[in-house]
Amino acid sequence: MKKKAELYAGKAKSVYTTDDDDYLIIHFRNDTSAFDGEKIEQLDRKGMVNNKFTAFIMEKLEQAGVKTHHVKLLSDDEAVVKKLDMLPIECVVRNISAGSICRRLGVEEGMDLNPPTFEFFLKNDALHDPMLNDYHIRSFGWATDEEVEQMKTLTFQVNDILKKMFADAGMLLVDYKLEFGRFKGELLLGDEFSPDGCRLWDAETRKKLDKDRFRQGLGGVIEAYEEVGQRLGICFD
Repeated sequence: MKKKAELYAGKAKSVYTTDDDDYLIIHFRNDTSAFDGEKIEQLDRKGMVNNKFTAFIMEKLEQAGVKTHHVKLLSDDEAVVKKLDMLPIECVVRNISAGSICRRLGVEEGMDLNPPTFEFFLKNDALHDPMLNDYHIRSFGWATDEEVEQMKTLTFQVNDILKKMFADAGMLLVDYKLEFGRFKGELLLGDEFSPDGCRLWDAETRKKLDKDRFRQGLGGVIEAYEEVGQRLGICFD
């Protein structure tokens, strides 16, 4: 498969067209950003780690019956994916209180949430990803009612799969975001799943092993990402 023109450059990934209109190539860069792009740094090995981490998670989800856009790894920092018509919506599940829900609702970090919470957000950095509900999505035509229900169902299905997988590796899946898109009439999981888009804590110490290490200036960001991957059995060499 031949890479052609750059289609889109985000904060941490670049997307390229290919000689097959149904497929794209994603390049995971070393760029790391937080606070809607206000804090940006280059972290060595990050693109490679997130590319391999995402491929591993997507393959595990596929094996469990969740259809994704992932096709194959192309190189250390590139992957082939199906070309989705992405919905401008982020689906967030929280198993433990952390991040914005603590600020919005005045709750302490670290509360077990039973049942887990589900939230929709509009994917728009300029507006700081405002929260949505089903009515906003319906009124503005961002997704159909059927797709809204599918996103909820699939996101909780992912939660059941990944909570157990991380727990078996001694970690807590605190929260995460997913994005979905349409491919030939079917809704598929797209984007990525890496410590950039979820919160992971050590189950015993509650040490943070995710992007909060970058947001909060804790250091050891990529070392933490690699620790998570190694616990899961991902080979980064």
